[in-house]
Amino acid sequence: MQHTAITFAFAMACITLLSDFGLQDASVASVKGLLAQHIANLPIIDISHQVEPYHLQQAAYLLNASYKSFPAGSYHIVLCDVFYTRNPALVLCMHNGHYFLAPDNGILPLAFSKYDAAWRCSTMERGQSMQDWMHIITQTINEVIKNGGNAAGLDYEPLQMSNLLMHWQAKLNGNTLECHVMHIDRFENVVLNVTKEEFENVCRSRNFSIQFVRHAITEISSTYADVKQDDMLCRFNTAGYLEIAINRGKAASLLGLKLSKEQHLVYNAIKIVFE
Repeated sequence: MQHTAITFAFAMACITLLSDFGLQDASVASVKGLLAQHIANLPIIDISHQVEPYHLQQAAYLLNASYKSFPAGSYHIVLCDVFYTRNPALVLCMHNGHYFLAPDNGILPLAFSKYDAAWRCSTMERGQSMQDWMHIITQTINEVIKNGGNAAGLDYEPLQMSNLLMHWQAKLNGNTLECHVMHIDRFENVVLNVTKEEFENVCRSRNFSIQFVRHAITEISSTYADVKQDDMLCRFNTAGYLEIAINRGKAASLLGLKLSKEQHLVYNAIKIVFE
Protein backbone atom coordinates (compact mmCIF):
# COMPACT_ATOMS: atom_id res chain seq x y z
CA MET A 1 0.00 0.00 0.00
CA GLN A 2 1.33 3.41 -0.92
CA HIS A 3 1.30 5.96 1.86
CA THR A 4 0.86 9.64 1.10
CA ALA A 5 3.08 11.95 3.10
CA ILE A 6 1.15 14.62 4.97
CA THR A 7 2.80 17.89 5.83
CA PHE A 8 1.48 20.68 7.99
CA ALA A 9 2.15 24.32 7.18
CA PHE A 10 2.36 26.68 10.10
CA ALA A 11 1.48 30.33 9.76
CA MET A 12 4.55 32.51 9.53
CA ALA A 13 4.78 35.94 11.07
CA CYS A 14 5.14 38.83 8.64
CA ILE A 15 5.62 42.58 8.44
CA THR A 16 2.73 44.79 7.38
CA LEU A 17 2.89 48.38 6.18
CA LEU A 18 0.26 51.08 6.56
CA SER A 19 1.05 54.63 5.47
CA ASP A 20 -0.22 57.90 4.07
CA PHE A 21 2.60 57.98 1.48
CA GLY A 22 0.47 57.31 -1.60
CA LEU A 23 1.91 55.55 -4.65
CA GLN A 24 3.02 58.50 -6.75
CA ASP A 25 6.70 58.36 -5.79
CA ALA A 26 9.37 56.01 -4.44
CA SER A 27 8.61 56.39 -0.70
CA VAL A 28 6.95 52.99 -0.28
CA ALA A 29 9.62 51.23 -2.35
CA SER A 30 12.35 52.88 -0.27
CA VAL A 31 10.76 51.66 2.98
CA LYS A 32 10.43 48.12 1.61
CA GLY A 33 14.03 48.19 0.41
CA LEU A 34 15.30 49.12 3.87
CA LEU A 35 13.21 46.38 5.47
CA ALA A 36 14.46 43.80 2.96
CA GLN A 37 18.08 44.81 3.62
CA HIS A 38 17.93 44.62 7.39
CA ILE A 39 15.29 42.02 8.27
CA ALA A 40 15.58 38.51 6.89
CA ASN A 41 12.93 35.88 6.23
CA LEU A 42 9.82 37.95 7.03
CA PRO A 43 7.45 38.67 4.13
CA ILE A 44 6.33 42.28 3.74
CA ILE A 45 2.62 42.84 3.04
CA ASP A 46 0.87 46.15 2.31
CA ILE A 47 -2.28 47.08 4.18
CA SER A 48 -2.71 50.41 2.41
CA HIS A 49 -0.72 53.47 1.39
CA GLN A 50 -3.77 55.50 0.42
CA VAL A 51 -4.64 56.83 3.87
CA GLU A 52 -5.73 60.46 3.65
CA PRO A 53 -2.69 62.51 4.71
CA TYR A 54 -2.64 63.10 8.48
CA HIS A 55 -6.05 61.39 8.90
CA LEU A 56 -5.14 59.24 11.89
CA GLN A 57 -8.66 57.95 12.47
CA GLN A 58 -8.87 56.45 8.99
CA ALA A 59 -5.45 54.85 9.53
CA ALA A 60 -6.50 53.51 12.94
CA TYR A 61 -9.66 52.01 11.43
CA LEU A 62 -7.75 50.25 8.63
CA LEU A 63 -5.20 48.92 11.12
CA ASN A 64 -7.86 47.59 13.49
CA ALA A 65 -9.85 46.08 10.61
CA SER A 66 -6.89 44.21 9.13
CA TYR A 67 -4.34 43.10 11.72
CA LYS A 68 -6.35 40.12 13.02
CA SER A 69 -6.10 38.50 9.58
CA PHE A 70 -2.33 38.08 9.99
CA PRO A 71 -0.49 35.43 12.02
CA ALA A 72 0.25 36.14 15.66
CA GLY A 73 3.77 37.43 16.15
CA SER A 74 3.53 39.73 13.13
CA TYR A 75 4.96 43.26 13.14
CA HIS A 76 2.67 46.05 11.95
CA ILE A 77 4.46 49.24 10.93
CA VAL A 78 2.36 52.42 10.84
CA LEU A 79 3.87 55.35 8.94
CA CYS A 80 1.19 58.03 9.26
CA ASP A 81 2.01 61.57 10.42
CA VAL A 82 5.37 60.32 11.70
CA PHE A 83 6.83 63.79 12.17
CA TYR A 84 3.90 65.06 14.23
CA THR A 85 6.29 66.96 16.48
CA ARG A 86 9.90 68.16 16.44
CA ASN A 87 11.13 65.09 18.32
CA PRO A 88 8.76 62.22 17.49
CA ALA A 89 8.90 59.09 19.64
CA LEU A 90 8.72 55.54 18.27
CA VAL A 91 6.33 53.28 20.19
CA LEU A 92 6.44 49.49 20.28
CA CYS A 93 3.04 48.17 21.35
CA MET A 94 1.97 44.59 22.05
CA HIS A 95 -1.69 43.70 21.56
CA ASN A 96 -3.41 40.35 21.02
CA GLY A 97 -0.13 38.61 20.26
CA HIS A 98 0.88 41.18 17.62
CA TYR A 99 3.50 43.93 17.66
CA PHE A 100 2.79 47.45 16.41
CA LEU A 101 5.41 50.09 15.66
CA ALA A 102 4.09 53.64 15.29
CA PRO A 103 4.73 57.22 16.32
CA ASP A 104 3.34 58.25 19.70
CA ASN A 105 0.82 60.57 18.06
CA GLY A 106 -2.36 58.94 19.39
CA ILE A 107 -2.98 56.55 16.51
CA LEU A 108 -2.57 53.28 18.47
CA PRO A 109 -4.87 54.26 21.39
CA LEU A 110 -7.38 55.28 18.74
CA ALA A 111 -7.11 51.85 17.08
CA PHE A 112 -7.19 49.90 20.38
CA SER A 113 -8.96 51.22 23.46
CA LYS A 114 -6.97 48.66 25.45
CA TYR A 115 -3.57 47.10 24.76
CA ASP A 116 -1.29 44.67 26.57
CA ALA A 117 1.90 46.73 26.85
CA ALA A 118 3.75 49.59 25.22
CA TRP A 119 7.33 50.85 25.26
CA ARG A 120 9.14 53.92 24.03
CA CYS A 121 11.96 52.64 21.80
CA SER A 122 13.57 55.87 20.69
CA THR A 123 13.05 59.61 20.31
CA MET A 124 14.15 61.23 17.09
CA GLU A 125 16.52 64.16 17.05
CA ARG A 126 15.69 67.26 15.08
CA GLY A 127 16.71 66.92 11.45
CA GLN A 128 16.54 63.13 11.26
CA SER A 129 14.77 61.65 8.24
CA MET A 130 12.35 58.85 7.40
CA GLN A 131 15.35 56.65 6.63
CA ASP A 132 16.58 57.21 10.19
CA TRP A 133 13.10 56.32 11.47
CA MET A 134 13.13 53.09 9.45
CA HIS A 135 16.60 52.16 10.71
CA ILE A 136 15.29 52.42 14.29
CA ILE A 137 12.29 50.27 13.37
CA THR A 138 14.41 47.55 11.75
CA GLN A 139 16.77 47.56 14.72
CA THR A 140 13.82 47.21 17.11
CA ILE A 141 12.27 44.32 15.19
CA ASN A 142 15.60 42.48 15.05
CA GLU A 143 16.11 42.93 18.79
CA VAL A 144 12.67 41.47 19.50
CA ILE A 145 13.33 38.54 17.14
CA LYS A 146 16.72 37.83 18.78
CA ASN A 147 14.99 37.85 22.16
CA GLY A 148 12.68 35.05 21.07
CA GLY A 149 9.85 37.38 20.06
CA ASN A 150 9.60 38.83 23.55
CA ALA A 151 9.87 42.61 23.90
CA ALA A 152 9.22 42.58 27.63
CA GLY A 153 12.75 41.38 28.36
CA LEU A 154 14.43 44.20 26.45
CA ASP A 155 15.69 47.49 27.80
CA TYR A 156 12.83 49.65 26.57
CA GLU A 157 11.06 52.31 28.61
CA PRO A 158 7.48 51.26 29.59
CA LEU A 159 5.03 53.82 28.23
CA GLN A 160 1.47 54.96 28.66
CA MET A 161 0.73 56.09 25.12
CA SER A 162 -0.51 59.59 24.41
CA ASN A 163 -4.22 59.68 23.68
CA LEU A 164 -4.37 62.90 21.70
CA LEU A 165 -7.46 62.15 19.65
CA MET A 166 -10.41 61.91 22.04
CA HIS A 167 -12.28 64.43 19.86
CA TRP A 168 -12.51 61.79 17.11
CA GLN A 169 -14.94 59.71 19.19
CA ALA A 170 -18.71 59.74 18.71
CA LYS A 171 -20.53 62.03 21.17
CA LEU A 172 -23.80 61.33 22.97
CA ASN A 173 -26.03 64.37 23.53
CA GLY A 174 -29.24 63.31 25.25
CA ASN A 175 -30.85 60.74 22.94
CA THR A 176 -28.72 61.69 19.95
CA LEU A 177 -25.43 60.07 19.03
CA GLU A 178 -23.33 62.39 16.88
CA CYS A 179 -20.82 60.58 14.69
CA HIS A 180 -18.86 61.24 11.52
CA VAL A 181 -17.33 59.59 8.46
CA MET A 182 -13.96 57.96 9.07
CA HIS A 183 -13.62 55.91 5.88
CA ILE A 184 -15.17 55.59 2.42
CA ASP A 185 -14.38 52.37 0.58
CA ARG A 186 -14.05 51.73 -3.16
CA PHE A 187 -17.80 51.08 -3.48
CA GLU A 188 -18.50 54.37 -1.66
CA ASN A 189 -19.89 52.62 1.39
CA VAL A 190 -19.50 55.06 4.29
CA VAL A 191 -17.98 53.85 7.58
CA LEU A 192 -18.93 55.82 10.71
CA ASN A 193 -16.92 56.05 13.94
CA VAL A 194 -19.40 53.89 15.88
CA THR A 195 -18.80 50.25 16.78
CA LYS A 196 -21.54 47.68 17.25
CA GLU A 197 -20.82 47.60 20.99
CA GLU A 198 -21.05 51.40 21.29
CA PHE A 199 -24.27 51.47 19.29
CA GLU A 200 -25.93 48.74 21.36
CA ASN A 201 -24.87 50.36 24.64
CA VAL A 202 -26.70 53.53 23.62
CA CYS A 203 -29.60 51.90 21.77
CA ARG A 204 -30.71 49.50 24.53
CA SER A 205 -33.27 47.95 22.11
CA ARG A 206 -34.90 51.32 21.38
CA ASN A 207 -35.99 52.49 17.95
CA PHE A 208 -33.55 54.70 16.09
CA SER A 209 -33.43 56.91 13.03
CA ILE A 210 -30.57 58.17 10.86
CA GLN A 211 -32.11 61.07 8.99
CA PHE A 212 -30.91 62.36 5.64
CA VAL A 213 -32.49 65.06 3.49
CA ARG A 214 -35.04 62.84 1.75
CA HIS A 215 -34.56 59.49 3.45
CA ALA A 216 -34.23 57.92 6.88
CA ILE A 217 -32.75 54.59 7.98
CA THR A 218 -34.57 52.98 10.87
CA GLU A 219 -33.23 49.42 11.08
CA ILE A 220 -30.00 47.46 10.97
CA SER A 221 -29.54 45.19 7.95
CA SER A 222 -27.46 42.04 7.84
CA THR A 223 -26.49 42.23 4.16
CA TYR A 224 -26.80 44.71 1.30
CA ALA A 225 -29.41 42.46 -0.30
CA ASP A 226 -31.78 42.99 2.64
CA VAL A 227 -33.12 46.04 0.79
CA LYS A 228 -34.09 46.62 -2.83
CA GLN A 229 -31.55 47.82 -5.36
CA ASP A 230 -30.85 51.55 -4.95
CA ASP A 231 -32.33 51.59 -1.43
CA MET A 232 -30.34 52.82 1.57
CA LEU A 233 -29.34 50.67 4.51
CA CYS A 234 -27.01 50.55 7.48
CA ARG A 235 -25.15 47.50 8.72
CA PHE A 236 -22.20 46.56 10.89
CA ASN A 237 -19.30 45.65 8.63
CA THR A 238 -16.79 42.86 9.20
CA ALA A 239 -14.64 45.21 11.29
CA GLY A 240 -17.61 45.84 13.59
CA TYR A 241 -18.30 49.46 12.59
CA LEU A 242 -21.57 51.02 11.46
CA GLU A 243 -21.70 51.47 7.71
CA ILE A 244 -24.09 53.49 5.55
CA ALA A 245 -24.60 51.97 2.10
CA ILE A 246 -26.88 51.85 -0.92
CA ASN A 247 -27.55 48.45 -2.43
CA ARG A 248 -25.57 48.46 -5.69
CA GLY A 249 -25.21 52.23 -5.43
CA LYS A 250 -22.74 54.86 -4.23
CA ALA A 251 -23.79 56.15 -0.82
CA ALA A 252 -21.03 58.73 -0.43
CA SER A 253 -21.81 60.52 -3.72
CA LEU A 254 -25.58 60.26 -3.54
CA LEU A 255 -25.79 61.39 0.09
CA GLY A 256 -23.08 64.03 -0.21
CA LEU A 257 -20.93 62.45 2.50
CA LYS A 258 -17.19 63.03 2.67
CA LEU A 259 -14.34 61.91 4.88
CA SER A 260 -14.44 64.16 7.94
CA LYS A 261 -11.46 66.39 8.52
CA GLU A 262 -10.34 67.37 11.98
CA GLN A 263 -10.97 71.09 11.48
CA HIS A 264 -14.48 70.44 10.11
CA LEU A 265 -15.89 67.92 12.59
CA VAL A 266 -18.69 70.18 13.79
CA TYR A 267 -20.08 70.54 10.26
CA ASN A 268 -19.95 66.86 9.32
CA ALA A 269 -21.92 65.31 12.16
CA ILE A 270 -24.27 62.45 11.27
CA LYS A 271 -26.95 62.12 13.93
CA ILE A 272 -28.48 58.88 15.15
CA VAL A 273 -31.63 59.64 17.16
CA PHE A 274 -32.93 57.04 19.66
CA GLU A 275 -36.55 56.97 20.81
